[in-house]
Amino acid sequence: MESRMNAWTWALLVLLGLIWGGSFFFARIAVQHVPPLTLVFLRLLLAALALHVYIAGRLEIYSTLQARWREFLVLGLINNALPHALIFFGQTRIGAGLAAILNATTPIWTVLVANYSTSDEKLSSAKIAGCLVGLAGTIVLFGPGISAGSEAPLWALLLPVLAAVSYGFAATYGKRFRDVPAPVTSAGQLTASSLIALPLSLLADRPWTLAAPPLDTVLAVLALALLSTAFAYILFFRIMAAAGATNASLVTLLVPPSAILLGVLFLGETLSLAEFAGMALIGCGLVILDGRAYRRLVRTA
Repeated sequence: MESRMNAWTWALLVLLGLIWGGSFFFARIAVQHVPPLTLVFLRLLLAALALHVYIAGRLEIYSTLQARWREFLVLGLINNALPHALIFFGQTRIGAGLAAILNATTPIWTVLVANYSTSDEKLSSAKIAGCLVGLAGTIVLFGPGISAGSEAPLWALLLPVLAAVSYGFAATYGKRFRDVPAPVTSAGQLTASSLIALPLSLLADRPWTLAAPPLDTVLAVLALALLSTAFAYILFFRIMAAAGATNASLVTLLVPPSAILLGVLFLGETLSLAEFAGMALIGCGLVILDGRAYRRLVRTA
């Protein structure tokens, strides 16, 4: 039986959408002074430490980490280290709102990956329609990047989409952690991914040679790690426990508008007509994938 959303869980969902939308906003500020790989490491390390404090030895976290460290390394790579690096490199050239819109294709890639890698999540006609509409929106967003002299080069537009593909593989791979408490899975993957990001940051950026960042960058890094990563994970799992995974997934629709709003209000960003059209198509694709609007329509017909 499908769990229902009440006013409190809707409020939490909107808050989570704002916080995750804020991750693109904070990243856009931070990448102006912190190289992407170092930013990835700082985000993951600080968030991992915060979750370890939150768990504080409960839930048998350390025995789980010891027994399943190889799996956590894989999950940390494809769900944290790799997609965060791709998004941050992309955000050196594109704004928070556009990056969030492109990354909102994650459920589409998740459906496609699950179709080929699982036996119980095959494509239905509704899923195919949702994927096609969402991918059409992505193509619309790529249009300006193909033209000569575009402020947003094609490679920068492609990176958040590749991050979404990585998240799609992570969603399928993460099913093997169903027997692990969600906070432990979060802390485990963040711990593993911070270990992956550390040598990359040291070799590529030599962070000890970098100039001290300004205060707004330091605050953006802290907000990215503690608010948009550690606290967001805790909030997401609370929503999922109260309203179910399907209802919690609705946050995907709220992240791009939140990132766009923050970018417009505080960073002076704007979206073109083509970018709004692409966002609308991706949003329609996600609604079709969700399927609930169609089922309600059928029931009332």
